[in-house]
Amino acid sequence: MSRLRAFVEGIGLRGPGLDGWEPSRPVLTGAASYVPEPTNMAVTGMLPPNERRRAGIPIKLAIASGHEAFEHAQRSAADTATVFTSSSGDNENVHAICETLVTAPREVSPTRFHNSVHNAVAGYWGIAAQSHAPSTSLCGYDSSFAVGLLDAMAQLATDGIPVALLAYDHAYREPLASVRHVEGNFGIALVLTPRRTERCFAVLELEFQSGAAHAAPMADPALERLRLGNPAARSLPLLEALAGVDLARAARQPGLESRLALDYQGDCRLDMTVTPC
Repeated sequence: MSRLRAFVEGIGLRGPGLDGWEPSRPVLTGAASYVPEPTNMAVTGMLPPNERRRAGIPIKLAIASGHEAFEHAQRSAADTATVFTSSSGDNENVHAICETLVTAPREVSPTRFHNSVHNAVAGYWGIAAQSHAPSTSLCGYDSSFAVGLLDAMAQLATDGIPVALLAYDHAYREPLASVRHVEGNFGIALVLTPRRTERCFAVLELEFQSGAAHAAPMADPALERLRLGNPAARSLPLLEALAGVDLARAARQPGLESRLALDYQGDCRLDMTVTPC
């Protein structure tokens, strides 16, 4: 595969102790201490009241991080294609449906049922953003973020239109948590463009390679535990690089370059370079 390129216009972030991109940048660069706290699950006004009441954790994570990313990018969400990616979807909903199916009567509510499909988040986003733009929903187990990123950047290369990537994962309850452990609630959104605009602050270059990744661990042990424990948080090394580039650009320090690798499916990886615009 040839090398793919994307320009970053906006970022949104919701995670334990990472309440938005601006407050999280000093934490990601090591300028401020990381303090794990419960993820802020507040839903923005993008979502109408009826849908807000039905929204599960993945919907809240995607819409909160997506709203921030589009505000950062100053771009219309209604006109932008989207890629949604998650390892497990709505784990709370899975737990509730399983509880219902082992009791009598086994009657799953309509809301539970329609929230159980993997592209439910994309549907809620379409309502919230009033969007009819193309949308893709993906799953790639622990590599779900990397799978979504590769798909989004391939769309940039082939279609030549902006794409937003939204990744989200959250914890199971017991007894499923004993079988599939996911650490905390984490959502990230990136607004990417195929060409440089005045709002871009970083350039991503990506190359698909065979051979296992050697992803550098996060320096903070708690952030590293989050990275390993939540598939969407596998994005943390990329966020760390973007935070460094963003701060360097703000300080007018050109020339900074970061290299990193992300695990992909099987014995493959994504080699990435991050530089300022």
